[in-house]
Amino acid sequence: MGDRRVIVIGSGIGGLAAALLTAARGVPTLVLERAEAPGGKLSEIEIAGRPIDAGPTVLTMRDVFEDVFASAGAALDDHVKLKPLGVLARHAWADGARLDLTGDVEENADAIGALAGADEARGYRAFASRGARMLKALDSTFMRASRPNPVSLVARVGRLDWRSLTAISPFETLWSALGTHFRDARLRQLFARYATYCGASPFLAPATLMLVAEVERRGVWRIEGGMRRLADALRGVAERAGAEFRFGADVESLVVEGGRAAGVVTRGGEKLAADAVIFNGDAAALGAGLLGEGARKAGPAPQGRSLSAMTLIGVGATRGFPLAHHNVFFGPDYVEEFDAIFKHGRLPAQPTTYVCASDRQDEAGEDGEAERLFVLVNAPAEGARALTGEELRGCEKAAMALMRRCGLTLEMKAAHRATPADFAARFPATGGALYGAAAHGWSAAFRRPAARARLPGLYLAGGSAHPGPGLPMAALSGRQAALAAISDLASMRRYVPAAMSGGMSTPSARTDASG
Repeated sequence: MGDRRVIVIGSGIGGLAAALLTAARGVPTLVLERAEAPGGKLSEIEIAGRPIDAGPTVLTMRDVFEDVFASAGAALDDHVKLKPLGVLARHAWADGARLDLTGDVEENADAIGALAGADEARGYRAFASRGARMLKALDSTFMRASRPNPVSLVARVGRLDWRSLTAISPFETLWSALGTHFRDARLRQLFARYATYCGASPFLAPATLMLVAEVERRGVWRIEGGMRRLADALRGVAERAGAEFRFGADVESLVVEGGRAAGVVTRGGEKLAADAVIFNGDAAALGAGLLGEGARKAGPAPQGRSLSAMTLIGVGATRGFPLAHHNVFFGPDYVEEFDAIFKHGRLPAQPTTYVCASDRQDEAGEDGEAERLFVLVNAPAEGARALTGEELRGCEKAAMALMRRCGLTLEMKAAHRATPADFAARFPATGGALYGAAAHGWSAAFRRPAARARLPGLYLAGGSAHPGPGLPMAALSGRQAALAAISDLASMRRYVPAAMSGGMSTPSARTDASG
């Protein structure tokens, strides 16, 4: 397949994983990225001379990335330094309650018992067991496999262990399922938060998302030097395998010839031929016509958008609360919070607020010390109107007030605010949604597009495609896209070079990234 060429559009984690695998298999691979660095949502921003993660802040499912690196004969630990978190997250409420979660079920049960009583501790053990069964049922059959339909998923899970079918609980909402385990409203709220990892409302998301808590319990790591080091490492290994990267290269349209994807045209008018194109952008961009009319029919049907966010990233000082690396300050009314976002398209009046203290591991810092902070509240994706400056400032003020009621005083000395409108500008066709389509309803997982698009020769990777959002899921989607492309290229009986009027340049196998 040495003469078969692949173009990857976008160098988010899905695109990086795909490019690394195709290059490692000997397929000439060119990655086109309109930004000036790889990573997509895995980004950082410099504030007061200090780089701060501006997207995902930790890594889970490290074995997924170990496998990605191993596919090119490399080792993850040789390229990034991972530091495990002892405290997965510290949670706080305005009534003064606090709860740390760790990777140990019994340790968590003891902490929950101290907070809310023995019945809630027993409820947690049952919840943890149920999440573990869900993950066992769906890890190899769904997350690491090609996208199934409901019938084929049942068959896959049944072959693994028919008893696992009872663990999936697709028709029950997460919020409802949590009510069978917890009476304490704070605990129900805490574990409902995992729906937001997929950009969903716990009142609409399936109970299957319980497995996210189990994924996190099995290990959370921060990356020394910041999360962007992962993207840099993937790029480096892909380049050593033969992939070429061009940054500042904006793709204007997909070239369709003979009923299949045959290359791309860049914003500068350059035509590049390919036998396969892997699109690592939001799949909604295809249906919106952002890659040209030829690709429009390859896009999925319009679906409800997932959560966006308002973030405040900067250097600040804190007092009164022993921050861990991950911290969650819960608002008083989850129903109002998600109704505001998904029903009314507005920011919550008292938003649950997430704080990543980038310079902390598990230990507490000193009050008043300047440290790097990432603050996030959930927000609606851009709908009929953009959020006003007054709304954004009001939400920021409400988040600060909530944190003070939970015991934390936070004073930002230098900060950058990002809004749904900013994310909409960075990620075309998303409207600012950060997780693709919302994971609402039992069939949501089956509505995400599969690796093979409806246009032959076009493949989809990233959080909007199967298996879903999040760093490990995006990496798995890139793997699925690459394997599908490689399989299809190998099955082509003969290779006919693409030709286009006006000339066509083809990507070379150079390993420099200068373009």
